[in-house]
Amino acid sequence: MNAKKTNRARGEVPRGASVLKRPARQIFLISPANASSLRGSLLLGDSGKSTLEQRLRAEGAELGEIFSFISGLYFRGKLAYARAYADPPPRVPGVVVITASGGLVSPDRILTQEGLREIAAGRVDAANSSYRIPLERDARRLLDHLGENCQVILLGSIATPKYVEPLLTIFGERLMFPAEFVGRGDMSRGGLMLRCVREKVQLTYIPVAGAVRHGMRPPKLPQAGPTALVEVRKPVVRRWKR
Repeated sequence: MNAKKTNRARGEVPRGASVLKRPARQIFLISPANASSLRGSLLLGDSGKSTLEQRLRAEGAELGEIFSFISGLYFRGKLAYARAYADPPPRVPGVVVITASGGLVSPDRILTQEGLREIAAGRVDAANSSYRIPLERDARRLLDHLGENCQVILLGSIATPKYVEPLLTIFGERLMFPAEFVGRGDMSRGGLMLRCVREKVQLTYIPVAGAVRHGMRPPKLPQAGPTALVEVRKPVVRRWKR
């Protein structure tokens, strides 16, 4: 195998990390964009003139497109990576997005402004019942259809309990995250994932349970060659309503 690919698109794996053999199936849970940010507030206001804002007030837009606009590189990288490498069991979605008050939602779901307000209202906080109850409900429902040989990969922060605490309770040892995320900021993670999609190489997934959740900042990614656009490919639609 090419030496560049053996180091996971030049991301660093924390020393001593327990690397597991890749199972037959895998799905991804993506952390949300912050709808209370400046860009989120623009989308939820009434005076915006951009094409996306106008669509939200009319026919709506896909959640993945909305959160990519709000978050930029980080969410775009997570979505492109998850769509490239999801391999779900039958009748299970390969990619779902964690939301502040709507549980787990497909990135392909069409939302109007009102629908976005409904799923983005409230705090993403493990102690907030309006966030945690829908999340745990949908996570249990998802678990019931995973079968025995499918891991659940969290593309989001594990440094705080906001995702880890409710999800680890449901998925236990199935819950994984990319080892290369430790010590990186959001922009670095987003760039790393887009590079992995371009170079057709996956990151190293390790269990959340017992993992070192903080670490030294790894070296900056080496300068890539000529920038290539990464197509955010849609996966095969599975029959699982959310």
